[in-house]
Amino acid sequence: LFLDYRIWESPLLQAAKENNLPAIRKLLTDRTCDIYQRGAVGETALHVAALYDNVEAAVTLMEAVPELVNERMTSELYEGQTALHIAAMNQNITLVKALLKRGANACTAQATGHFFRHSSQNLLYFGQHVLSFAACVGNEEIVQLLIENGADIRAQDYLGNTVLHILVLQPNKTFACHMYSLILSYDRNKEGPGSLELIANNEGLTPFKLAGVEGNTVMFQYLMQKRKHNLWSFGPLTTVLYDLTEIDSWAEDQSFLELIVSTKKREARQILDLTPVKELVSLKWNMYGRHYFCFLALFYVLYMVCFTMCCVYRPLKPRTGNKTNSRDNTIYVQKMLQESYVTYEDELRLVGELITVIGAVVILILEV
Repeated sequence: LFLDYRIWESPLLQAAKENNLPAIRKLLTDRTCDIYQRGAVGETALHVAALYDNVEAAVTLMEAVPELVNERMTSELYEGQTALHIAAMNQNITLVKALLKRGANACTAQATGHFFRHSSQNLLYFGQHVLSFAACVGNEEIVQLLIENGADIRAQDYLGNTVLHILVLQPNKTFACHMYSLILSYDRNKEGPGSLELIANNEGLTPFKLAGVEGNTVMFQYLMQKRKHNLWSFGPLTTVLYDLTEIDSWAEDQSFLELIVSTKKREARQILDLTPVKELVSLKWNMYGRHYFCFLALFYVLYMVCFTMCCVYRPLKPRTGNKTNSRDNTIYVQKMLQESYVTYEDELRLVGELITVIGAVVILILEV
């Protein structure tokens, strides 16, 4: 409402909103009219025309004032947003073509305002670049236009996320998978070490690992299907080979399996039941985990036996003093330190006590 009120205050912004071409042309020739005036959130007349899908008004403004094409909004909420961002978001292909034809920057323009940040308070997260905006709304034609006009598919936002990372985070997972494949088809190094899929964000997560952390099972299965190779088939039997890069890479600092287990997203646990992760976890358990678990279990049982025996045979002696209270039924009392370690049995108990203390320290360190 505040935005509409401020637009109503400005004749040029109001004309752009209503697609009133005669009024726009008249105001552009009026010397008293500031053609660069801005509204409540730092928008120009071209931003308003793009917001309301008024292509004719936008073209008239661009032809009269070419500098408006790459003007960015200036408010903290929408800072950096250009008319091309808005046109891509509204899937207005005609306006996108008109903007690109007149020099709109599809490569470096970034929307950095608070509205475009990734947080629980924002309803959407489309990144900062125009390409990620178009990819997230699912318009293939606009995506192709932007890439053909210089949009960088490797561009990263303030979190280090590429357009592939951002697609992983979208709620509409089916179209995100389709758009993921489209973007990847433009990657010239998709088979090499410089592949777009191997670019990590600021947290060290590739799009594949991010899908695991977020519990995006649809995207995970889609990516695994791309890595699957059928070796041979014999009737109902099929031998399948999976590329386990990023899944079973022991040399990496962040293990995929560890990320899934440690993430706070409950949906991520479902990935442990999917092929080939399920088979890999089972294999690792049978080869390594089972023996490690049995060893620790045996160690803990022996430790508890030692602790129990030390408690049972703790140094006590019969009570010799007079009872002053009829309700006092104490029979044994603790020996003095000098009396506690005299016999051979006491020395054996001392060894057990040392084992108990050292074991407690080791368990504490392992737990922390």
